[in-house]
Amino acid sequence: MHFTAETSSNGVLERDFTVGDVPGVLWSPAAGGEHLPLVLMGHGGGTHKKAPAMTGRAERIVAGCGFAVAVLDAPGHGDRPRTAHDEREIAVMQAAMAAGEPVGPIVVRYNAHLAEQAVPEWRAALDALQDAGFDGPVGYFGLNMGTAIGVPLTAAEPRIAAAVFGLFWPEPLAETAKRITIPIEFALQWDDEHIPREAGLALFDAFGSKEKSLHANAGAHKELPRFEADSAVRFFARHLGGAR
Repeated sequence: MHFTAETSSNGVLERDFTVGDVPGVLWSPAAGGEHLPLVLMGHGGGTHKKAPAMTGRAERIVAGCGFAVAVLDAPGHGDRPRTAHDEREIAVMQAAMAAGEPVGPIVVRYNAHLAEQAVPEWRAALDALQDAGFDGPVGYFGLNMGTAIGVPLTAAEPRIAAAVFGLFWPEPLAETAKRITIPIEFALQWDDEHIPREAGLALFDAFGSKEKSLHANAGAHKELPRFEADSAVRFFARHLGGAR
């Protein structure tokens, strides 16, 4: 793990890093601290590690809990080059959108492909982050593509103790979700134009967790209320350590 850049603002230290050839960013309290809890955060499709949603959620978690937050660029996103496979899948998605056809089957297929590569990358990054001193309890926060990657990651990674997911189809995640038994918070948009309400409910129902909460809000796919980020902060404070 190599840190490549550093800035600090409003009590939050932001550091760019690489693990192998995978770029990431780490937010943590500028005042430091030992054995901090760590939230791994997955970004959505077509965005990147420093997208406004990532930065905003990370700053809330650092300020609200005193935890650290790490995000990796997913394969073919951000500072990572696209492969020929990425270009083909993106072209098919764009064509379906232009024709007014459903994009769900394409997104599900493509995100499953990305998850196969991203899960071992995340596990290697977690090893490196813990070696660097961020070895407190671990959580995961990811919506949309962040759920497509986060569900198989959480099922494979026993160090993750609590997770926030949402806004994705049950295929092919439902069978994997059955193996997840940690506390879960799940976001669903009641009027989602891409993910049918029944599909979102099916994925929530699939999780094997005894403690799981469904947060259903009125609105379309991209209208998830910002206060859900504050709810995630409270969720991680409960399960990873005391709130500041």
